Amino acid sequence: MRIGFVQFDCRFGEPEANLARAERLLAGERADLVVLPELFHCGYLFTSKEEADAAAIPVPDAVLCPALAAMAARSGGHVVAGVAERADGRVYNSAVVVGPLGVVGTYRKVHLFAEEKRWFAPGDLGFRVWDLGGVKVGVMVCFDWFFPESMRTLALRGAEVVAHPANLVLPYCPGSMPTRCLENRVFAVTANRVGLEERGGKRLAYIGRSQVVGTKADVLASAGGNTEEACFVEVDVAQARTKRLNEWNDLLGDRRPEQYESGR
Repeated sequence: MRIGFVQFDCRFGEPEANLARAERLLAGERADLVVLPELFHCGYLFTSKEEADAAAIPVPDAVLCPALAAMAARSGGHVVAGVAERADGRVYNSAVVVGPLGVVGTYRKVHLFAEEKRWFAPGDLGFRVWDLGGVKVGVMVCFDWFFPESMRTLALRGAEVVAHPANLVLPYCPGSMPTRCLENRVFAVTANRVGLEERGGKRLAYIGRSQVVGTKADVLASAGGNTEEACFVEVDVAQARTKRLNEWNDLLGDRRPEQYESGR
């Protein structure tokens, strides 16, 4: 299976330009799974709830989702992309899973970071796993990584690869994802963005360093801190299909959830 990310500078309020940028970086690539950054189409640094509402789209919509489906068709697989989603009178920080025929599913970010709590409703769909061409793919978004329960829940639900759109500004994630992958024996693709956003007296610097991580805490591919690039690697998904460490130990089978709540 060929998996990877597209890392670039997402411009605020320029969805057409951001889509074109992603398409240009991806041109000619063939991949089973392509991951784009969090809120890749609209940018991140909102200054009001009204801005977030205006940036949000229904899923599926008439423009972006068909364009992502065309991207999936050209690459020969599926695309996971971060979007601002409007649904039932609320706005969510979401990720769409899109194949050549259209939207396969949606994940809504559960753990909102900082001022996201002003603009977005917390995710209400739980952590979901999709069968994409025979591979079980789970999704989490950016700050979700900080909570071990996120990836563990996906692993318990059968995820073999975790797609992780992000807009990372804290430095910890690239060094921590190998542990998340090791303790769950899954592959992960973190697609971060680069560049600066300065709006309304606020400033965010994105750290880049997107990466593909393997089941043994091995970083299989990584991007620079300020480079726009697409990067893909071949992985053997069979490595994620057994959780057995040795003759005696199984990562998931040895869990003792009844003890995690005892002793209070």
